[in-house]
Amino acid sequence: MLENRESRFEQDIETSLITRGGWQKLLFSQSNYDATMGIDLDQLLSFVKATQSKQWTRYQKIYQENSREKFFKRFNEEVNTHGLLHVLRNGIKDRGVNLKVIYFKPVSGLNELTQQQYKANFFSCIRQFAYSSINHKTIDMVLSVNGIPLIALELKNQYTGQSVENAKIQFQKDRDPKEMVFGFNKRFLVYFAVDHFDVYMTTKLDGKKTYFLPFNQGSNGPGNVGGTGNPQNDEGYPTSYLWEQILMANNLMDIIQKFMNLEIKREKQGEREITKKTLIFPRFHQLDVVRKLVGDVKSNGSGENYLVQHSAGSGKSNSIAWLAYHLASVHDESNHPVFSSIIIVTDRTVLDRQLQDTIMSFEHTGGQVETIDDKKTSQDLKAAINDGKKIIITTLQKFPVIYKEVDEVAGRCFAVIVDEAHSSQTGNSAQKLKTALADKQATLQEYQEIESEIENKELDDQDELVKTLISQGQHNNLSFFAFTATPKEKTIDMFGTLREDGTKTPFHVYSMRQAIEEGFILDVLKNYMTYKTSYRLAKEIEENPELPTTEAVRAIARYQAFHPWVLRQKTEIMVEQFREVSKKAIGGRGKAMVVTPSRLHAVRYMQEFKDYIKEKGYKELNVLVAFSGKVTDDENEYTEASLNRNNTGERIKESQLKDAFHSEEFNILIVAEKYQTGFDEPLLHTMFVDKKLKGVKAVQTLSRLNRTMLGKKDTFILDFVNTNEEIQEAFQPFYEETRLDEEININLIYDTQAKLRKYNVYNQTDIDTVIKLVKQAQKKQDERLLGRVSSQFKPILQRYEELIDELKYEFRVTLRNFGKWYNYISQLDRTFDMELLEESIFTNYLLKFIPNEQREKVDIKDKISMEYYKIQKDFEGEIFLVSEDPDYGMLKNPKQINAGLTPLDDRNSLEDIIFKVNERFPNNFTDKDKVLLEEIYRSFIDNPDNKLVNMAKNNDAQMFEKTLFKDIFEAKVMDEYQRGQQAYEKLFSKDDSYFKLVYTLIAKDLYKTLRGN
Repeated sequence: MLENRESRFEQDIETSLITRGGWQKLLFSQSNYDATMGIDLDQLLSFVKATQSKQWTRYQKIYQENSREKFFKRFNEEVNTHGLLHVLRNGIKDRGVNLKVIYFKPVSGLNELTQQQYKANFFSCIRQFAYSSINHKTIDMVLSVNGIPLIALELKNQYTGQSVENAKIQFQKDRDPKEMVFGFNKRFLVYFAVDHFDVYMTTKLDGKKTYFLPFNQGSNGPGNVGGTGNPQNDEGYPTSYLWEQILMANNLMDIIQKFMNLEIKREKQGEREITKKTLIFPRFHQLDVVRKLVGDVKSNGSGENYLVQHSAGSGKSNSIAWLAYHLASVHDESNHPVFSSIIIVTDRTVLDRQLQDTIMSFEHTGGQVETIDDKKTSQDLKAAINDGKKIIITTLQKFPVIYKEVDEVAGRCFAVIVDEAHSSQTGNSAQKLKTALADKQATLQEYQEIESEIENKELDDQDELVKTLISQGQHNNLSFFAFTATPKEKTIDMFGTLREDGTKTPFHVYSMRQAIEEGFILDVLKNYMTYKTSYRLAKEIEENPELPTTEAVRAIARYQAFHPWVLRQKTEIMVEQFREVSKKAIGGRGKAMVVTPSRLHAVRYMQEFKDYIKEKGYKELNVLVAFSGKVTDDENEYTEASLNRNNTGERIKESQLKDAFHSEEFNILIVAEKYQTGFDEPLLHTMFVDKKLKGVKAVQTLSRLNRTMLGKKDTFILDFVNTNEEIQEAFQPFYEETRLDEEININLIYDTQAKLRKYNVYNQTDIDTVIKLVKQAQKKQDERLLGRVSSQFKPILQRYEELIDELKYEFRVTLRNFGKWYNYISQLDRTFDMELLEESIFTNYLLKFIPNEQREKVDIKDKISMEYYKIQKDFEGEIFLVSEDPDYGMLKNPKQINAGLTPLDDRNSLEDIIFKVNERFPNNFTDKDKVLLEEIYRSFIDNPDNKLVNMAKNNDAQMFEKTLFKDIFEAKVMDEYQRGQQAYEKLFSKDDSYFKLVYTLIAKDLYKTLRGN
């Protein structure tokens, strides 16, 4: 008969701990545990006397017969001031006497004394630990070191009808945090709730608020793709890793010494600043990745690359801090350090501070961490490397300096830890936009087009890193450890591990799926809603000109997307959705982000939100905007700071924006590119998306919502632009393990090269001649060389011009593809074909001489009008991702590169183009969908009244809009209404907001037009 009592489970764990784990069995009756003290003082003093006899003799001379009481008093004072973790690492100091309460295992076995001190620790395993003097309640199992209880375990057995949930409830309801032994960071450091299948932990008992974290390996084992839980264990319990690995005395002492950390954060709550203390015990995947990486370094030395794919919200900052600290002390077989310095590449200042605080809590020695921030130069980085600073934090921009300072002959090796890209590229985009927009009166569509083009071409930090590393090549004395939740193809190609089946995968995985299932992050795809837009256009001119079809269709799409009516309709949907759903979330503290496609969009939306909120009289809503640089709109210049003001009218600086948004005063943040990555606000519950999102950008943007906090149960996304199928496609590769289908076949470039030569525009002789002149120019300055190079392209360009238009287009596409393909491949193999390199140099020059195709600009605004507009819900529900299918969503290494050139455009009549556009939408419009804005506006413009023109020319805008125009407008609308058009009934409904909107928009536009005339 199988013995299935709970005591059997306890006994099995105890047997493992005392036979293989380094613990000694101790009956509670044999201990001298004092509940009022929360320790076995006799056991602790016995250890002190045995290991520090000289110090104890000094101590006794000071306090004599009161030594015992004074020792406990001082021990408690130190614990209450600094916390038990600090006392375990540093001991106590009393009147010049230093006394250790435990000894940690020395790194080297060469010092016999330190070995003896470590072995003198008394590791006791006590079952049914009676912790209270008031009642007879017990903890199933307690692990104590030198009489100090450090680990508490509540064990539940499924055979008795109980599970880990019962153990958690027991800690929450039956363990009073006011008891001495349960005080935060006073005695117990961690509490484990355990059954046969699952392990949960917490470092702080707080009644019903006690927050447990899963301490599971994952359904397929640590570091592998999978979900929550633990794999089957043919040798014992699925949870036996806890006592067979984690709680072994040596391992536990190592965790206490080199992993556990007291994290201190200061947060504003209203006017007050509060301090939050969190005792960090590493989660299983964090311990596992650090130990596996360190183990591989010990086996293989320097020169290896590692990719760690850990989900957002999985504690990457702590993992990086622990890895840096452990790599700094890794020694080879000769007991020499493997790495001279550990260099962390990041743009997150929070990591700078967190890393320094963590390292200092371990070592308490100055100069361990050197931060090379924006205030320092590349020379400071160079000095830090040459001075042998153990851990150096720097930015991607200063990163290339590392290569210049690496000297293999000197025998120095470096570990480079790369933090996931979080920095925004808005600074560069803003500068490029300023250059690109020569016309200060640039339209909304121009802003969107230019910013979108800049953003798509801009390399993010992950791309920049790969580009930098490849350009420098692989060095045997550099090891790279790349952490990311969303690795791209090139990142996997560079850092990934090549498997037997030819795929490339990360070294270690903690997947988005596992993080969601374990409750570390929220599933942002659970509540997704998409809206679709339909509209009908009409031709407004008598002529029917022929226009380039593609350009005209794009112009029409821009026209409807940037129509003021559209912005207003979307604003209304967002505000009302926020009031109905988001505002009530997280106990009424829920916040929302609006993601816009350009900085001008952000400005316009800010104005629309403000106007709508004021119009409706919503007192509980307040909006902030985030964008870089300056935006000029209608001769007015806007900045983030000029638009953001608090309730007292004071400007909110950029540095204050995150705190302002976190406060109770604001609840909606409108962004343009900014804060789409690296922005952690747990109160963020809702996202409104009005921007096309693809791939990694979609995952990073929507993942701003996934942070958990007490009371946050779900998230919500409303998307005006992307379909649910597109979002699923973006997320799927990053849901479990991101794999690359195969190593790239670099020989495929020869196919592109052969295709290029078939046009007979240039030949090998042309290449050789140009390359020879280029090499001469590199060796010496000659005023004729540049001209000679240019002259070589004259006959080549002549041959190009002789091609028919279709072949010209094909040649340009192939030429650009060759350049892009070569750049991609050369990043993967620096020693690649020298002839290809020369052809690449040649084709780059040739591209500069071939004139760009001049695309015809199409201005559609004065040629069409929007007759009907409808926006309606299209999808609502959960977007499901596929589990346990490694081929589904796998990233593909490109078989060719597409330069993305638009094919030659055909031409069609405006009437046909409008017909084709309208044909895409169902003909289910009603009079309620009629857009009256342009109809009324044109009724004024087509037959302008001289009296109205004079009003506009002789008065300011406010007088025109608020007073003079009002009666004329109402008369015109009544005239149209009396003609029997049902569409006008909505203007005269009880809710006058619709009337006010139409009037305001027309008055503003008409005033500008009439003054211009």
